[in-house]
Amino acid sequence: MAMTTSQRARMSKIIQISVFVIAVVAVLLIIDWEKTRYAFFSFEQLGPMFPDMILVGLKNTLFYTVIAFAFGLVLGLILALMKLASFAPYRWIATIIIEFFRGVPAILVLLAFGLGVPVAFGTIWPQPVNVMVALGLVSAAYIAETLRAGLQAVPNGQTEAARSLGMPAWRAMVTIVIPQAFKIVLPPMTNEIILLTKDSSLAFILGAAASQYELTKFGRDGIQSLDAGLTPLVVAGMFYLVITIPLSLVARKFESRSARTKR
Repeated sequence: MAMTTSQRARMSKIIQISVFVIAVVAVLLIIDWEKTRYAFFSFEQLGPMFPDMILVGLKNTLFYTVIAFAFGLVLGLILALMKLASFAPYRWIATIIIEFFRGVPAILVLLAFGLGVPVAFGTIWPQPVNVMVALGLVSAAYIAETLRAGLQAVPNGQTEAARSLGMPAWRAMVTIVIPQAFKIVLPPMTNEIILLTKDSSLAFILGAAASQYELTKFGRDGIQSLDAGLTPLVVAGMFYLVITIPLSLVARKFESRSARTKR
């Protein structure tokens, strides 16, 4: 006798649940829980990492993220405006910069500014400056494309209405178009901050004084100095989540608000 649609759906659900339960039980039986606890959950060994991991590592991670984003936001806005300019060379320069820094890994940009620029210019930049410029350039390339899309999404009628009232083009752009564009691109801009927060973990490759360590550097050194397996990295990852999860919630809130506005 052929099964009805509801019976087939019920049978499919039973099979899926059974496969899931069997897989979970198999994983629980295969794992060596003693070694797993040592490798990932030896929190009692982490005393020497605190409070420096919070007071120094977390603070520097937030600091690197903020200064790199501020630099990237300003440069990204300039690049977005250049890419929309009527003067062709501005568009070419902006396109070259954007495509280059979107296509090159952030770690290579950091190495270039941390090791190559001092040799080329015969000077040594402080660690925060290296991180700000390197990560800011990478961030600016993505922000520029996001802002360009936001600027183009603002109806032309807004600018035309301002111009009809005698407002100069630059003033209409600054007071009308750009603020509306920022409202449009808030969700993807929040996601860019999340990506930049994670990219700040690459700063450790440049080497730094203890006062300039970020979370990943603390986690990496903890693996070498503490008998705690990978637990220092687990803790570092938790601190990154403390930063990124609230930002993700903010981005979703902006997205839902934007969706309601469009309706």
